[in-house]
Amino acid sequence: MPTRARTASPWLRQSGDPRAHQARYRTDTPAQADAAAANFSRLNGRMLEDARTTRLRFAFTFPALVAALTFLPAQPSRAQGTHLWSQSRLDEFEKGTPQGVALSSDGHLREAPLLKEALTTPSTFVWSIAVDKNGTAFLGTGSPATVQRVGKDGKAFTLFETRDLTVQSVRLGPDGALYASTVPSGKVYKLNPTATEKQDDSSATVIFDVGKQGGENAEESKPEKKSDADKDEKDGPDKSRKDARSHFIWDLTFDSSGKLYIATGGPGAVYRVDPVNPSGTTERFFKSDEQHIRSLAWDARGNLIAGSDGSGLVYRISPQGKGYVLFEAPRREITSVAVSATGTIYAASVGDKSRNPLPPLPVQGTGVVTFTVVPPGSLQVANQSISAPEGTEIYALQEGQAPRKIWSGKDEVVYALASRSDGLLALTGNRGRVFRIEDDGTYSDVAHLEAQQGLSLAIQGKSDVFVGTGNTGKLYTVGSQEKHEYASDVLDAGAYARFGRIEVQPGSNGYEILTRSGNVEQPVRGWSDWEPLKDGQIASPSGRFLQWKAILRQGGVLGAVGVNYLPVNSAPVVDDIIVVPGARLNPQNQPNPQQQTITINFPSPSQTPAISFEPPSIPITAMKDKAGITVRWAAHDDNGDDVTFSLYVRGDNENVWRLLKDGITEKAYSFDASLLPDGGYQVKVVASDAPSHTPGEALTGFKESDRFEVDTTPPVVTNLKASEEASAAATCAQAPCGKPVVFTFDAEDLGSPIARAEYSLDAGQWQYIEPVGGLSDSKREHYEVHIPASALNGKPGEHLLTVRAYDRHENVGLAKTEFQTTSSPAAK
Repeated sequence: MPTRARTASPWLRQSGDPRAHQARYRTDTPAQADAAAANFSRLNGRMLEDARTTRLRFAFTFPALVAALTFLPAQPSRAQGTHLWSQSRLDEFEKGTPQGVALSSDGHLREAPLLKEALTTPSTFVWSIAVDKNGTAFLGTGSPATVQRVGKDGKAFTLFETRDLTVQSVRLGPDGALYASTVPSGKVYKLNPTATEKQDDSSATVIFDVGKQGGENAEESKPEKKSDADKDEKDGPDKSRKDARSHFIWDLTFDSSGKLYIATGGPGAVYRVDPVNPSGTTERFFKSDEQHIRSLAWDARGNLIAGSDGSGLVYRISPQGKGYVLFEAPRREITSVAVSATGTIYAASVGDKSRNPLPPLPVQGTGVVTFTVVPPGSLQVANQSISAPEGTEIYALQEGQAPRKIWSGKDEVVYALASRSDGLLALTGNRGRVFRIEDDGTYSDVAHLEAQQGLSLAIQGKSDVFVGTGNTGKLYTVGSQEKHEYASDVLDAGAYARFGRIEVQPGSNGYEILTRSGNVEQPVRGWSDWEPLKDGQIASPSGRFLQWKAILRQGGVLGAVGVNYLPVNSAPVVDDIIVVPGARLNPQNQPNPQQQTITINFPSPSQTPAISFEPPSIPITAMKDKAGITVRWAAHDDNGDDVTFSLYVRGDNENVWRLLKDGITEKAYSFDASLLPDGGYQVKVVASDAPSHTPGEALTGFKESDRFEVDTTPPVVTNLKASEEASAAATCAQAPCGKPVVFTFDAEDLGSPIARAEYSLDAGQWQYIEPVGGLSDSKREHYEVHIPASALNGKPGEHLLTVRAYDRHENVGLAKTEFQTTSSPAAK
């Protein structure tokens, strides 16, 4: 049980902290550079502390000598006293759940429209959206490829269905017809948007087929010359083989005269068609050496703005079809372009120019032509539901000025841009976000989509926004929201805690804050109800977890929010302890490089203490020293408090624990074995959090070691006698001849059994010997050893006999004696 220690001891904007956003958003604007505060709270200038106590888990591998001398001091803790948990940056607010609330890059919450799910299509992707003046939406989908008509009531009708993989683009023409492009056939169909029967490939009118165009495309589309074997198959399916090449149509747009412009890929080009007279001349309006023309937009002067895949080029194409490169992006693909009312051109770029991030897509058909097409990386990312590691950059191009990067997202792929009077809308994939970006680089996260990929964006009028998604294919629309609420991330205090006041950034207004608390991480499992603050004080009951919710009123703005809390103190815990006699940490003398080391590790439940004399490969390494004893322990404090340790020792049959050392800040300690008489002992480690608390609030915890033995006294060798065997006769063939020798002795140790014994004759090599009976398991052993005459080399006279005996703790006792031998005539 823990014991008291007795001793003291509209849409939103935010400018980002570059370090806070470097993992997700990077901007180079002055506004954001000025806001780069070093994790400094805007709550009355107080420095922030993270709510969750961090418990450091170390895993070291030290060289043998360094490890013997090096230990980590106790880490300074921020746990004592009142904690402040703050949310003030975009990356912190994004961990919560906004509903009709925009999260801005300057760390504020404001009102925002709510994107509501209008339709879930049977397709995986909604690649394009067109909206008429009545609010009817037309969706170009993929997998399966259809055109869906969605009324304002949310009801869908399949207007067109094709055997192609996807309807990549849909646009409403000035003539009232709907135009849809398909991939991989590369066709544009003219559809009746009010039709009541479903149209398909055979019934819809084809006004453009890129595979039938002249010039380069036609040459590349010609099938190879058939072999003689092919010619012999007159009645086979080869008779109807056609070009199997994939033709990409990425975007459609109309000019002021009603002409249709078609952006294609493989190779990149822009075609112009008169939809009123589709049988007339179709011209290649612009030819590019890029792989794909990905996106189209118009500027105020009637120039066509086009973005490419390959080199990441932004073209300005005159009405006469003359192209001029306005900008080459550092990335390979321009996924979307948009032009503002002031003439600023925005371009979103993705991909690494040095490589295609994904492998080429092999395309084969039933014809004789087989080759490889490399679709844009953004398409592959969406289709395969993977991340684009390079992220996205958005550039602003203004006449007479250098291109400016106004936004970047490391985890985002921007698929669509739309310019509005209140900023640039960017629809992203990978996390399904809608951002509003201003020219100075400030931005807002204005909507979170349930789908993974945000793919298509359409603006109707001044306020109607339509969003199409992938994985799964859904349509979202902007809806009015009576409540604008934001639920924060869940605070984990790390232990049972009392909650105090909530601090709010000065300048915030038009908001209400509520809180709820609980003792399990999920709020739906037995938490308290939402309760409003009482004079700024949290009314929710004490617990380990807390969540706050902000309700914004009209025009409301909420900045940084901080929660004060005080964890209820928990006693520190000593998790494990191990005692190793014969080992010493931090020896006073520099050890010899050849000196043996002992590695000490905590045992698993099924192991005995792990001690080896091999080169160390685990954190704690000690020098072998029979005069030392090392204690190592593991401990933690749930509050993250500073902890000190005291060591106590108690012998066998004793009741009192005697203090060995207190005020220890490390988790290992060595002491001299000579401090303790021989015998059995236990060590107790007591942990105290007194450094982090007032004397009356400090708590302690302890753990006792297993029994260990101290034995520093060597064995005693007695009764050592040696003589010639009187009854033995000389057996050698040549004189002089000697007799065998017998010697006896006793070895006794008071602390532990005798482990082994050895003898040396005339200062020669040590020879192992066994006691009488062969088994060495007693504290007293008797030895009787016979030395053959050959070991004396026939030398008569005085000889020196030395014996030594070891106990189990490597203590050694020695004795010596001299004896005489005689010589005899050789045997006949």
